[in-house]
Amino acid sequence: MILLAIDTASALCAACVYDSVARKVFGRAVLDLGKGHAEHLIGVVHDAMAQADVDFSALERIAVAVGPGSFTGVRVGVSAARGFAMALKIPAVGVTTLEAVAAEARETFGARNVMAVLDGGRGEIHAAVYDEAGREIMAPMAMTLADAARMALKHSALLAGSAAAAVAKEAGPEPRVGPERATTDIRIYAELGAAKQPGEKPKPLYLREADAKPQAGFVLPRIRS
Repeated sequence: MILLAIDTASALCAACVYDSVARKVFGRAVLDLGKGHAEHLIGVVHDAMAQADVDFSALERIAVAVGPGSFTGVRVGVSAARGFAMALKIPAVGVTTLEAVAAEARETFGARNVMAVLDGGRGEIHAAVYDEAGREIMAPMAMTLADAARMALKHSALLAGSAAAAVAKEAGPEPRVGPERATTDIRIYAELGAAKQPGEKPKPLYLREADAKPQAGFVLPRIRS
């Protein structure tokens, strides 16, 4: 199966073309943007497709990072994935950043329980726990640093993600720390996406409300006809 994977959930804007039979990435493109995913994503996808030397007609599935992460970035990636899937009449699947971070940790440190922990801002930790086979033990949720530390100890989990060091410091000397990034290599999103069964269309995974909200004082009154 030839799959296009997209990740815009963090500062990266990444895409790759992956062959699930050969288990190989044939083309990839990655930009470290911070912001501006909407302006650059199509170009990144084009570069990955050109490197792989495949046409869109060869794609059989789209995989996309659905968060948690940047509100705007996640929306951009999910919208693009759903658009590609609709136009090409192929399935799209969502992969959470947490399961991808955990998968990288297992790949690096071997099969074990992994607690993926991301800095959610406002003092929150976005976390999920997966067993040695990647099965979900604790669903993604927002929690305090103290609660995250307790969960890591409860599950004897390796910590991975952008908040791993902070959670480990809170928990004490026991938890081991793996990769400490807000996302992971686009190849891992592709591998996880290839292994999933297509179902509902991918949608953003938000664990807290957006920072930007309408200012009530500037809302115009509705005109009744």
